Amino acid sequence: MKDMRVIKWVLAAVALGLVIWLSRSVFDVEAEDLRNWILSFGLWAPVIYIIVYTIRPLIFFPASVLSIAGGLAFGAWMGTLYTVMGATMGAMLSFMVAKSVGKSIVSKKWTGNAAKFQTQMEQNGFLYVLLFRLIPVINFDLISYMAAIAKVRFVSFALATLIGIIPGTFAYNFLGSSFVSGNPKIIAAAIAVFIILTVIPIAIRNRWKRKNGGKPT
Repeated sequence: MKDMRVIKWVLAAVALGLVIWLSRSVFDVEAEDLRNWILSFGLWAPVIYIIVYTIRPLIFFPASVLSIAGGLAFGAWMGTLYTVMGATMGAMLSFMVAKSVGKSIVSKKWTGNAAKFQTQMEQNGFLYVLLFRLIPVINFDLISYMAAIAKVRFVSFALATLIGIIPGTFAYNFLGSSFVSGNPKIIAAAIAVFIILTVIPIAIRNRWKRKNGGKPT
């Protein structure tokens, strides 16, 4: 039995290493190249983009590059729409995978501070996930895995993700679309929006951490 567990963990580590290698080498592309590849599908481009964004968490492809490519390909508004759809479905996929793979962790009885955190996440899942999505405290995909393991309700997780990712998604897509226009004023406006929608959440996060002694409540 122990040998089987060791083999399982070794295989999991090898698979994870392969995925990370693929994301950093094979999938190491520029946003402009990605945009051209997406648009090569013609009318199917939005569908392909959403599908790629949905499976993105499983291959550890950087969300920021894909979001900028979406803005380059579809513009600020449609790019935001497609990205929100793909990112939300990708987060839900990550949530379900984590819940399935981590059944032993989810089912076990938590103790100490971990138990308190799990209880807070389970009871206030929507609020916590929404805050984590709005304020970049933790990696996007890690939030999905953490929420699943902490027993956050699926509907609460999905709704909080859908709402919480809209500001940041628009910032990245507007930035990407501005480069297509070539208009210096639009580019400057996009950069300003991007800075505002990324700096303000970070400032709120820092204030939150100071208020709570460096620890989330």
